[in-house]
Amino acid sequence: MRKEGIDTLMTMKFGVIVPQGWRMDLVGIQDPVEAYETMTHVAQTAEELGYDSIWLYDHFHTVPVPTQEVTFECWTSTAALARDTTRVRIGQLVTCNSYRNPALLAKMASTVDVLSHGRLTFGIGAGWYEHEYKAYGYEYPDDPIRLRYLREGVQIILKMWHDEEASVEGKYYRVHGAINQPKGVQKPHIPLLIGGGGEKVTLKLVAQYADACNIGHLEPEATARKFEIMRKHCEKIERDYHDITRTILLNCSIAETDERAFERAQTANFARNTGGPEHLRTRGLIGTPEMIRQRLAEYERSGAQEVILYFPAPERLESLRMFAGEVMGK
Repeated sequence: MRKEGIDTLMTMKFGVIVPQGWRMDLVGIQDPVEAYETMTHVAQTAEELGYDSIWLYDHFHTVPVPTQEVTFECWTSTAALARDTTRVRIGQLVTCNSYRNPALLAKMASTVDVLSHGRLTFGIGAGWYEHEYKAYGYEYPDDPIRLRYLREGVQIILKMWHDEEASVEGKYYRVHGAINQPKGVQKPHIPLLIGGGGEKVTLKLVAQYADACNIGHLEPEATARKFEIMRKHCEKIERDYHDITRTILLNCSIAETDERAFERAQTANFARNTGGPEHLRTRGLIGTPEMIRQRLAEYERSGAQEVILYFPAPERLESLRMFAGEVMGK
């Protein structure tokens, strides 16, 4: 029997961040092969339970501080998961534009879209993890410059997906007659998601170029404000706001009691992603299934169409199953 309140969420979609190591969520698994199998098992379980999508971060070593714990690279893992699953969509939250040449990224994405039989959502952003940039030898320009790089990068990626031979003479990137075959499976092109909530530039880029956006770790009211700003950017260029899929990223700790859910959230140290313990409840999904259904209804009213969930590591599979059964009604 469907739980009371679940019907109100039927228009929402749900995705899952798979454990990749970046958030210390593969700690204790010494064998890297076993660590990868843990990651893919979560992806396959999410698929079996009826989730709509699975997602990976694009980072090289752990947060909040670098450690020797395993952290799997994003795009090779995306390709592997494309072959380990059959139905769920696969994406990144989000690819760092600075880490790979955009023409190469377009080629990589086109290949993965074929490997997945047309299930890729290509997520990209300007990048932010300064320590990681410097550790791997990348320059770390200030925010406005990284956003200008992102704009040119997105322009090149879209041309690579559309033109027989892409040519762009930009300030930061240049391609001259670049051929990209195959271009992928999806038409007119692979869905492009731009992540971030910057109101003057990032959300404007979403309105100009993206098929989807992602806003992370905000209250429903703040999420609604970001979407309204994006709507205004769309109006200025006469684009239909409803053509852009609106996704959000939230930490989720679900349990039979509110006390247990909050304890798990604190153990998982969600606070480092939300600004402190006081934000655990206001910027995430913490509590019993009924409490979470109520919170999701608030996010749905804010305009969110897909919620991408990060579950704490020790109870991950248990949480996946409880959320699917008690919230999604699967």
